[in-house]
Amino acid sequence: MPSLDDVVRQYTELDDPDREWLHKLVAEWQMLADLSFADLVLWVPDREGLGFWACAQMRPTTGPTAHLDDLVGSFVPRGRRQLLDAAFDDGRICREGDPEWRDEVPVRIESIPVRRVDRVLGVITRNTNLLSVRTPSRLELTYLKTATDLAQMISEGGFPLPGDRVDLDSAPRVGDGLVRLDVDGIVTYASPNAQSAYRRLGLTGDLLGCHLGTITSGLLPPSRRPVDEAISVLISGRAPRETEVENNGAVVTMRVIPLVPNSAPVGALVLLRDVTDLRRRERELLTKDATIREIHHRVKNNLQTVAALLRLQARRLGAAGGREALEEAVRRVGTIAIVHETLSTAFEERVDFDEVADRVLAMVAEVSIPETRVVPRRIGSFGLLGAETATPLAMVITEVAQNAVQHGVGRRGGRVEVVAERLRGRLRVVIEDDGRGLPDDFDLDRSGQLGLQIVRTLVESELGGVLSIGARSEGSGTRVVFDLPDDGR
Repeated sequence: MPSLDDVVRQYTELDDPDREWLHKLVAEWQMLADLSFADLVLWVPDREGLGFWACAQMRPTTGPTAHLDDLVGSFVPRGRRQLLDAAFDDGRICREGDPEWRDEVPVRIESIPVRRVDRVLGVITRNTNLLSVRTPSRLELTYLKTATDLAQMISEGGFPLPGDRVDLDSAPRVGDGLVRLDVDGIVTYASPNAQSAYRRLGLTGDLLGCHLGTITSGLLPPSRRPVDEAISVLISGRAPRETEVENNGAVVTMRVIPLVPNSAPVGALVLLRDVTDLRRRERELLTKDATIREIHHRVKNNLQTVAALLRLQARRLGAAGGREALEEAVRRVGTIAIVHETLSTAFEERVDFDEVADRVLAMVAEVSIPETRVVPRRIGSFGLLGAETATPLAMVITEVAQNAVQHGVGRRGGRVEVVAERLRGRLRVVIEDDGRGLPDDFDLDRSGQLGLQIVRTLVESELGGVLSIGARSEGSGTRVVFDLPDDGR
């Protein structure tokens, strides 16, 4: 099914500001569909003037649909739907005509012109399924009256509201709770869900007839009233606002939408939602995340303590071989500590491995021969990796790069490169040096070096990858390749 952008760009003369206005409208119109108990279809004019193209569609969550099929991308020529033509040509809401019958269902159709500044960009057809029509309740009458006001504002270019930026994913919806205010901010209707939300905040009476701003500010705890003393103004209905109030352990988010049909303020629509349980879960997650980061921080500190103890022990050893073995152990512990230090500052159990790799390579460079000082460099990006991959991968890179600096390049200097590449769900890492290369009788399977045994075990067992070691294809030197499953994003 084509998108709004696809239809507008392919079939109309509407420009980018027009298209942006339509996007804002479509982002908001679930509210209009729910208040109207009706399907909405947005039609835009063909560039040749031959008719209209459907570029967006919305079904109500409060009533039965009138359109079983998706209409986006369909075309209606001029003359087939008179209300559609009249709304676009005259720039007025058209409600005349008898219901249409679709699949044995009577459907009432209304056309609402979509205006931006002084131009009509398109038309919204509002299609109401009349099969289950009955005497409307007070709630339904309030919904329909509010929908009428919003429709009038759309036809005048007053909705979406200029400057009203709302996170629509978390914003309250019509069914969450609805309050209708008059021009003075007095509650003329509150839905049962809205009343329940205020009960959780501590209200003992009824909202009807109360000034919503005043009664809301009175429910705030005394310690917060100086901070939130403007809450009465915020939800008075004079300007679009979004706020959150909390009391008695309850949290309610509120969105205020001024209603100004025919350029005359008539009050406001207030949508509200009890988000107490949602905020509680968010706080639990934040606490858990903080605890995990603290654990990583403590593990890093403990590893650094272990490294310091090994370093002290190495200085007391007289045998050069034993001292070198402890120094290698210090570097391995330090590599793991780097991963945990990075995790301690992250907000999830994934790390930017480029940062880890750069720090590991800098640590390897510190032990290179001072006269040559080989600095390994990274090419490409590892991206984000999980902790279960980051730790063994950092160990592997440390071992291979360390071996290249100490035994491959040697005193005459040279280069060591670490190349990271992502290919179709795989992470391929290549470490090359231009040193003296491998011995003629080198055999990975029979090698007794501890470093190579560690690398092979980590790559094949821990990371589930494939390891290969051989000569460079060009010139002297060594090329180490490990191909791993990519758990990054």
